[in-house]
Amino acid sequence: MRLIALSLLAAACLSPLDASAASTPAPAHATSYHTVDVAGVTMFYREAGDPAAPTVLLLHGFPTSSHMYRDLIPALADRYHVVAPDLPGFGQTVAPPRGEFAYTFENLTKVTEAFTERLALSRYAIYVFDYGAPVGFRLALRHPERITAIVSQNGNAYLEGLSDGWNPIQAYWKDPTDANREALRGFLKPETVQWQYTHGVANPEILTPDAWALDAAYLARPGNAEIQLDLFGDYQSNVALYPEFQRYLRTQHPPLLAAWGRNDPFFLPAGAEAYRRDQPTAEIHLLDAGHFALESRGPEIAALVHDFLDRKLKR
Repeated sequence: MRLIALSLLAAACLSPLDASAASTPAPAHATSYHTVDVAGVTMFYREAGDPAAPTVLLLHGFPTSSHMYRDLIPALADRYHVVAPDLPGFGQTVAPPRGEFAYTFENLTKVTEAFTERLALSRYAIYVFDYGAPVGFRLALRHPERITAIVSQNGNAYLEGLSDGWNPIQAYWKDPTDANREALRGFLKPETVQWQYTHGVANPEILTPDAWALDAAYLARPGNAEIQLDLFGDYQSNVALYPEFQRYLRTQHPPLLAAWGRNDPFFLPAGAEAYRRDQPTAEIHLLDAGHFALESRGPEIAALVHDFLDRKLKR
């Protein structure tokens, strides 16, 4: 009985402290997690930093989610308002099934545009990676006045940036048969996802396997494989828009930083260097990293982005 009484007394003494701690607001640089309904999609997103500070919109690629920015978000949030959504078909975002929603890059952009408007993001820099690049550039074509700067981390907008790794997907574009579609399922295998993370990384032992395990788990959800194959097929619509993306860069001259893993098996360094053709003041950094450069060179990329935004964005 005495032990029980002591336990109750300890709980009573601790409860005010617990309540106070629970009500204490998180630091501004801490990441918070939210959902918001837009255009029939429940968008999941990560957010950190002061909403009054300049906004940076982080757009992820295949086959990952906003989880890829888990370390970059707090690194930027000391000076910036950082928002990272999961695109429809990825991560924790809940979108209609494939038969009710066409998984195209045009529709991903429409939902992302509605998401930014729902959060009242009227001006923002974009950090684009992989699939996030065509989504981000489509946003820029729609609303050039909203884009304050562009950071491209292996986010391609030039034909010379496409490696031979795209050959099976391009074959499906040219001849969208069932056989050519089936040939793309290898990209969805867990071992292929892991390879995308480790290829071109000098010291892969520093990579956390949680990253590719999470991506593989998302890909394995019922119906998701067909969504991803649809997006492989529709990527040709982005290539068709490359001239428009390039025209945007030539006419609008947004501040642009390319921080690029030079060993990327899908997007070649030539894609990074090509940015200078249309935006001569673009800052190009080719890093000894692979496709998911943030996983192995995260602090270096964060420092590059911080320096770039600090110089280019008005506070």
